[in-house]
Amino acid sequence: MVARVSTVAFQGIEGVPVDVQVMVAPGKVGMQIVGLPDKAVAESRERVQAALHASGLALPAKRVTVNLAPADLPKEGSHFDLAIALGLMAALGAVPADALSGYVVIGELNLDGTIAAVAGALPAAIGANALGKGLICPAESGPEAAWAGSEIDILAPRSLIAIANHFRGTQVLSRPEPAVRAAAGGLPDLADIKGQESAKRALEVAAAGSNHNLLMVGPPGSGKSMLAARLPSILPPLSPAELLEVSMIHSIAGQLPGGKLSDRRPFRAPHHSATMAALIGGGFRAKPGEASLAHNGVLFLDEFPEFAPQALDALRQPLETATCIIARANHRVTYPAAIQLIAAMNPCRCGMAGEPGRSCARGPRCMADYQARISGPLMDRIDIRVDVPAVSAADLIRPGTSEPSAAVARRVARARELQRDRFAGLGHPELTSNARSSTTMIEKIAEPDAAGLQLLRDAAEKMKFSARGYHRVLKVARTLADLDAAPTVGRIHLAEAISYRVAGERLPVAA
Repeated sequence: MVARVSTVAFQGIEGVPVDVQVMVAPGKVGMQIVGLPDKAVAESRERVQAALHASGLALPAKRVTVNLAPADLPKEGSHFDLAIALGLMAALGAVPADALSGYVVIGELNLDGTIAAVAGALPAAIGANALGKGLICPAESGPEAAWAGSEIDILAPRSLIAIANHFRGTQVLSRPEPAVRAAAGGLPDLADIKGQESAKRALEVAAAGSNHNLLMVGPPGSGKSMLAARLPSILPPLSPAELLEVSMIHSIAGQLPGGKLSDRRPFRAPHHSATMAALIGGGFRAKPGEASLAHNGVLFLDEFPEFAPQALDALRQPLETATCIIARANHRVTYPAAIQLIAAMNPCRCGMAGEPGRSCARGPRCMADYQARISGPLMDRIDIRVDVPAVSAADLIRPGTSEPSAAVARRVARARELQRDRFAGLGHPELTSNARSSTTMIEKIAEPDAAGLQLLRDAAEKMKFSARGYHRVLKVARTLADLDAAPTVGRIHLAEAISYRVAGERLPVAA
């Protein structure tokens, strides 16, 4: 007799169905797992045997063969343990085989028979729902899996004995409830920052356009990192669809503690020693990188030129396509990466080039060499570039506070609502921001008036905008018009957008 149990193998954020086939037959005593398992799956043989013994189920003196089909699909991770154990219990008659046919099973076994949490419960639940089945997962992963929908039958046992008792009818398992992560206090507020009004305005524009990339250039201590840390305070919460997509990525990465979800947009700030695989994704199991973990949120790169040039250039494709494609010899994985890049840097290695009353010992070469670490094609993808000069003593001692984040957040929310309504009216409800619109679409919705068109033409010819740069200026100008609730992009909006596009005195034009 062959007992069958369904489980999944993860490819990106998708769960690919896997059929666990267990046969107990006469032959040499032992347990063999086949079907292209990795080391973690091969070691499940010992965990399963110990867990069954601890649960009071002795294995017969027969040959046990476990096949993970399809056999040519790589099987990675420890979440196959529970499916193998339940298949073996079904083959031995400890649980009814027909009861397991309606479930997808994931979970890692401890030696004492308890079930440990695993990564990927949410994608597994969504995959199970697509197959028309329920899900059996660890108790700690149940609150996460419950977000896949109220119609999905989810069992979240704590041990093998609990799941066996459930199918016997002696201990009924209740469906887990979705868990929400408690807010960790208030976010940093823009009111804390004194001065830097132009940088705050640029931050507001970047937030209103959803995915406008921003570069801040200034000396040490001018407030660049403080400004970036306050961007989440003016961003709207995740929509239900965005929340589900973000949580699936974090679930695969094992970064949903307790299975609790949050509607706050991700804010990832990796250290500048991060490798290309850490930023884009990769490694032995092609896990998502910082760009994918920041999906629908912010990727903040402080000390921008200190990152490895190859790692920075690897961001060029995600910034354009909103996906990270990790290609390996044996498989190809795609992770979503609709990120907003916020970068901060000093004008030169000593940090004081161009500051009044300061001089650099190496002169202009220091600034040129430092800024040359950022390639022109990457700079061409940055919509807004703004100088952040040192804060003056007058700003620091001035009484009172600046405009709070709540007021700015309301303007950002109104501008984003205008964008969603506009795209919905044009028959493109999948678009939610100016920054993600196509070139044809932005030329239609951001068509400037006569004065603005003349200004744009003169600026494009004089400053040698690339085609990408030209359209990105239009996108920023459309966002500026939305902040003003203006139906048409005017000369004043284009003038401000061009001023953001053109680098300041510290940063040479790269486009």
